[in-house]
Amino acid sequence: MSDGAATSGRRPKTLILDVYGRYAPQLHGWLAVADLVQLMALLGVDEQAVRSAVSRMSRRGLLRKDMRDGVRGYATTSAANELLADGDRRIFSSMEPAALDDGWVLVSFSVPETERDKRHALRAKLMWLGMGLASSGLWVAPRRTTPLVIESIGALGFEDHVDIFTAQYEGFGRPEDLVRRAWDLDALSDMYIQFLETHGRVERQLERRRSGLDGAEAFTRYTLALHDWRKFPYLDPGLPVEFLPARWPGRRAADLFARLRAALEAPAMTFVARIVAHDDLTEP
Repeated sequence: MSDGAATSGRRPKTLILDVYGRYAPQLHGWLAVADLVQLMALLGVDEQAVRSAVSRMSRRGLLRKDMRDGVRGYATTSAANELLADGDRRIFSSMEPAALDDGWVLVSFSVPETERDKRHALRAKLMWLGMGLASSGLWVAPRRTTPLVIESIGALGFEDHVDIFTAQYEGFGRPEDLVRRAWDLDALSDMYIQFLETHGRVERQLERRRSGLDGAEAFTRYTLALHDWRKFPYLDPGLPVEFLPARWPGRRAADLFARLRAALEAPAMTFVARIVAHDDLTEP
């Protein structure tokens, strides 16, 4: 039933966070170990991989051991809850392209060689905000990214190392050439096309089966689509349409994910609630 996390390159840790994050209304931030193992098996992750991932996540402060009514389980920590809340804000927000007239946000930073770990963390954060490297030491993104950039730099405590500007491009080259240097749009396009091919098959399956998917299938297909979609709002800066290649697949991929969510989220939620409640899951 599953696509197989291991063979598809999906990491057990991020899949576990997807399960905790998306199904939190039923889980109250907690899952029994046995229930987590059962759900992850549907996603192609075996028990040993689940237990290893949970152990690592516990050491990193994302999960904590929590016994409830004599049942062993794990609960999300405050750090994990913040991470999941930020993820939900990003992945369920509109991905409409920015307006060209809005301009750009520019970020430059200078970190001493003695603090190179901060330099690495800062570069990673800017990349994960969808910023592109315009030239050595100068990062760029559509201007609407500014509040998120300021918030993220503040959260890292790196204000003393960073300067932030907003600007319009005035020359002398072509702005589309700058965009091509700053972002690998071909690689991003390929990722969108892969998402469309993989999860478009699920939509076609839904169209063929008038009764819809059963609960386990809905959970599997929706969670994997969610997992695969999650990276795009972080990697795609939402460039103005003037700079996007013809037939840009990002909009089609976003529309597909929205349709899959509308069709599968509710039955997936119901299925997880029944797993957690240990109800009889025999299909009528």
